[in-house]
Amino acid sequence: MTGISTHVLDTSLGRPAEGVPVELALFTEGGWKVLGTSATDSDGRAKDLPAAEAGSVVRLTFDTAAYYAARSEQTPFFPEVSIVFTVAPAQHHYHVPLLLNPFGYSVYRGS
Repeated sequence: MTGISTHVLDTSLGRPAEGVPVELALFTEGGWKVLGTSATDSDGRAKDLPAAEAGSVVRLTFDTAAYYAARSEQTPFFPEVSIVFTVAPAQHHYHVPLLLNPFGYSVYRGS
């Protein structure tokens, strides 16, 4: 099993994005199966997502609309960000950071 974690930085504010709902799902023959949900903490991190099996395809979905609504800000251009990736064999952990602002985002494989 491979651990998966993420964090979200709000680049328009220059600080962690607290309270972003995050969902981890597994791709199966029948479609996407939710493995677990979380929300980012005060440091913008979601550390309690479940592990995934090596060789599987997983998706992290960030509910950015909920984050901006809780801050009483305008509706973001991207109300949801989905990141799909393959969990390689022999990997013990994946960290997938999201850099977010109301009109764009960037993602990368962290360490």
